Amino acid sequence: MTDAILALNAGSSSIKFALYAWRSDDATSLAAIARGEIEGIGDAPRLAIREANGNVAARRELPAGSDHKILLHLLLEWIDDHLAGRSLIAVGHRVVHGGTDFSAPVLIDETVLAQLERLVPLAPLHQPHNLAAIRCLAEAAPGLPQVACFDTGFHRTNLSLATTFALPRALTDEGVRRYGFHGLSYEYIAGALPHYAGAAAEGRVVVAHLGHGASMCAMRARRSVATTMGFTALDGLPMGRRCGTLDPGVLLFLMREKGMDYESLTDLLYHRSGLLGVSGISDDMRDLLASQSAAAKEAVDLFTYRIGRELGSLAGALGGLDVLVFTGGIGEHASAVRERVCQDAGWLGIRLDS
Repeated sequence: MTDAILALNAGSSSIKFALYAWRSDDATSLAAIARGEIEGIGDAPRLAIREANGNVAARRELPAGSDHKILLHLLLEWIDDHLAGRSLIAVGHRVVHGGTDFSAPVLIDETVLAQLERLVPLAPLHQPHNLAAIRCLAEAAPGLPQVACFDTGFHRTNLSLATTFALPRALTDEGVRRYGFHGLSYEYIAGALPHYAGAAAEGRVVVAHLGHGASMCAMRARRSVATTMGFTALDGLPMGRRCGTLDPGVLLFLMREKGMDYESLTDLLYHRSGLLGVSGISDDMRDLLASQSAAAKEAVDLFTYRIGRELGSLAGALGGLDVLVFTGGIGEHASAVRERVCQDAGWLGIRLDS
């Protein structure tokens, strides 16, 4: 009998999904049925779905102002209409933060959900939407098994030296430490890399996940050694709207001299900084690369400079570099960014494979 499994990534402005056929007599067999996205949430939501063969299955505007709950119900209706006699037997969710309690996928129940709710302050941009999707599905299909897969889990192999802040031990014991993110992306790369890099995949590898959110990960033997994001997804590279690594003294200054409180600092660091803040134009790398503005050029230059800085740091943690991998929307599609990073990192022996 053929059933179906849904993979769901519910974010702040988009809901991405993939639907797979699964045979109970062959637990390793997953065949893609369709994948798609609802984007523009909060403004003008749009649904786009493609079948496994690439044919457009749906493309339409959705009611303006629809919230995540309404849009998830619309998506579930579409899925239900296209199961073709299959039964939806499980849903896998990307959940950004697993904290210290979760390092591997877990079947979700109310106890697990309560633990994940407590981690919302560590990932305020993502975790609430991840968990809202879980609750929405639990209401729509109460008996449907749901599994949480964590972006932090892949980095559980980092040594304590790579995860510890130079803060009082009591804070470390309470979980104030580096966790790292984008782990599901890095785990996929680790699994796929031998096909592309052969034996070098087991060596010293740095993966650059460059998108609206951006980070980098050092791997040895396809296991995470160090990563650029830390306690939250604010750390590391500058991103579309997030600041990346920032001297904590800047926050103390803004609190004392500008009177900024928690809410205003959260808005500044998560929504008004990064490429948007530096350029004053856009948080989209495509817009910045196409612009003639000096501020847009500075934003791109800062982005690639910081990638180079982090690459040197991660290569140091590995004791050298054998493979550099690009992934994510910018990493895959912005050839100008890849070229600039590789040129600047020529001292590491990098040659661009275009």
